[in-house]
Amino acid sequence: MRELEFSHVVTIIGTILTAIWLGYIFFGPEKYLYAKSKKKRVSVQVLVLGDLGRSPRMTYHALSIAKHGGRVDLIGYLETTPYSEVLDHPNIKIRPLPPPPKRPQSVPFIIFGPWKVLVQTYHLTWLLAYGVKPSRWLLVQNPPSIPTLMIASIICYMRNTALMIDWHNYGWTILAGTRGANHPLVSISKLYECFFGRFGSYNLTVTDAMGRQLREEPYNITSTIQTVHDRPAAIFQPRDSSARRAALTKIFPNHKLMPAVIDGNIRLLVSSTSWTPDEDFSILLDALLQYANTEGPTLPPLLVIITGKGPQKAMYLEQIASLMEAGRLPNITIETAFLPFQDYADLLSCADLGVCLHKSSSGVDLPMKVVDMFGAGLPVAAYSGYESFSELVREGESGRGFETAQELADVLRQVLRDEGKAELETLRKGAIKEGSRRWDEEWDATVAPVLSLA
Repeated sequence: MRELEFSHVVTIIGTILTAIWLGYIFFGPEKYLYAKSKKKRVSVQVLVLGDLGRSPRMTYHALSIAKHGGRVDLIGYLETTPYSEVLDHPNIKIRPLPPPPKRPQSVPFIIFGPWKVLVQTYHLTWLLAYGVKPSRWLLVQNPPSIPTLMIASIICYMRNTALMIDWHNYGWTILAGTRGANHPLVSISKLYECFFGRFGSYNLTVTDAMGRQLREEPYNITSTIQTVHDRPAAIFQPRDSSARRAALTKIFPNHKLMPAVIDGNIRLLVSSTSWTPDEDFSILLDALLQYANTEGPTLPPLLVIITGKGPQKAMYLEQIASLMEAGRLPNITIETAFLPFQDYADLLSCADLGVCLHKSSSGVDLPMKVVDMFGAGLPVAAYSGYESFSELVREGESGRGFETAQELADVLRQVLRDEGKAELETLRKGAIKEGSRRWDEEWDATVAPVLSLA
């Protein structure tokens, strides 16, 4: 009898302590901390459930807020080093999330996926509820939407924080690209994203087309939607020939082909890729094969530098090595690199042409890498088979579009041959013009007034 009574007491005490703990998280004094400090400077939590070092738009948000005197908690994974200005700014405090679990090959996705979400949910809830003080705004990148949007919505409600969602794309369309449109997880992801996407107090989109979609079925978002086009940061700048020589020598001090690249005898192509299915690298590889085996007038040799990290990199590197060993890519050298941010910006300013392989899963997002290329004065050849492409590239003015390897090969032949120098120069001027509107100018006109930082 005494043991039974003791167990009851333990159960009651445990229940009370659990209730107090949950109450502290959701209904405790922290919910009202902001209300007592409204006269203080604007505070914003910027959340990326991804690598901060590879999330330029969100780090640009953080920098813009900090430059205007706001206090920023920048939350995300620290897999690669963020932009140095972010690390050094006194108004920005980085709050790293514990690294996400990695899936063993023996564990199927259907089991690992939910487990990963549970781990991320725990870490994210703990950090937002305990690791940072309440803020006026929580700015969240979407995607990934799971579990970010649900947790952000609950925390914002409990802490009297306004939720701002920055829509880069849709998580369910990305999942459909890898799992198939009819996969049950895709349907669940879509319902989830459409539901929790309505809880934002304010929404930012990367294109006008995306904004139109969010106002319609199945999203039905009624809160304010503002397009904030990606714009290049100040670090991306065009270079003259002397500065180009100095930059290439610094980035590749012992590269045997650089003297010929600097002299213009070898054309320099740059492509930044995440090595994922939504950036089909085989298109570029097939186009280079066609370029290398073009009959007729000799085309200039190419040095192709591919930057970035991703799951399909090893597979394509094997294909490249096999093609080069078989002699199927004469006068073409393909190399990969993962460069510090400054070196990457310098490389773009030194190239003859940028290639973007991004395929929009939703049809209404845009690749920021093209924006960076324009900022560096680099004309682009970009995959164009989606609705919002024209919001970024003006065909024949700042770049050229393609949808197949054959079309990309034709573009390379036309603009990289000696007779195409005039066209390439026209595209370069167009790229410089397109990149003249910078991120700070775009942000100050659209986001700053909303955050009361104008």
